Amino acid sequence: MSATRKLYHEDPLLSAFEATVVGHGRFGDVPSVVLDRTAFYPESGGQMADRGTLAGAAVLDVQIDDDGTIHHIVDGPPLAPGTTVAGAVDRGRRRVHMALHTGQHMLSRALVDRAKAETVSSRLGETACTIDVDLAVLDERDLARAEELANAVIDDDAPVRAFFPEPGELAALPLRRQPKVESNIRVVAIGDFDVSPCGGTHCLRTAQVGFVRVTGLERYKGKMRVTFASGRRAREALGAQAEILVGLGRELTCGPAEVPVAIAKLRRELQETREALGLARARLMDRLADALLADDAAVVAALVEDADVEALRLLAKRIVAAPGRVAVLAAAGPEGIHMLAARAAGQTFDCGAFVKRTAAALGGRGGGSADRAEGRLPAGAVDAAGWRALASQ
Repeated sequence: MSATRKLYHEDPLLSAFEATVVGHGRFGDVPSVVLDRTAFYPESGGQMADRGTLAGAAVLDVQIDDDGTIHHIVDGPPLAPGTTVAGAVDRGRRRVHMALHTGQHMLSRALVDRAKAETVSSRLGETACTIDVDLAVLDERDLARAEELANAVIDDDAPVRAFFPEPGELAALPLRRQPKVESNIRVVAIGDFDVSPCGGTHCLRTAQVGFVRVTGLERYKGKMRVTFASGRRAREALGAQAEILVGLGRELTCGPAEVPVAIAKLRRELQETREALGLARARLMDRLADALLADDAAVVAALVEDADVEALRLLAKRIVAAPGRVAVLAAAGPEGIHMLAARAAGQTFDCGAFVKRTAAALGGRGGGSADRAEGRLPAGAVDAAGWRALASQ
């Protein structure tokens, strides 16, 4: 089949059109409808495909083959060749893509100017947009400066021109990157800021982008990956974050701007509380250890109610500090029973064997060495008397 006429190149804002069905095709294993012309942008160049309707049926996907034929994957009965059909592009989705793609061009250019970071690949996804640059390290300050520059170009409301230059004109253009095709090269020029070969859909002026916002930076396959948003997607993301901030302020009884200070105060108080709790726990375990060690038995067994794992470990450490003693302890809580066995130097009690044996008998799990072992039992698997009986076996 011949190449499909691309109406989206002629007018990126065109959302309603008529076309003739020239045949049926297949893209991979999926049947498709082929038109003589279309305003539906096919997935390519890192940009997602348009959605909408064709003859009233939902367009599920749009793809382009190597011959330039555009395949429309339609949720409906086959359309008869020769039929004139009405197409309607989802205008909201298209506008999102236009803003994202134009924003990507501007941010890629700004990354070159502010960080000497060339874009090696980009992707405009359903939930996140990324730019991979050819640097192993990208300074966050340079990234912030690049974002600022891209938004300055938006504020200038520069014109965006998409065109097919003649070969001589193309050779004179200051392209940011070389084209991936050898003929019918389409160029997108954003004022005098950036000139790049691209077949995607773009805004007509930079102010239509709204703003560009960098949302993440990470290392990826030896390079740096910048995650960003622009246009409506950036606006919605920042709006959602603002709502979260206002909600936090409401919970902390402060204004949104004071949330960081309030959180810092909570962190300090939490740290102080943890330290105080640690001291109280240590004192309590010291007293409990003294009470348990008052008995001359070599094996000190106890099931402690409502003690956490750290308290149990403190208690065991205190007990085995006494020569010749073995600590066989358990802490009962709502999520189960944590058991611990530890021995002082010179003792022959096999802690690992005890924990494994007890776990097997009571439906738990655990293990460790002869010197020290830990495990977990189901809640209510054993009471204090039963635990002491198990330790004495």
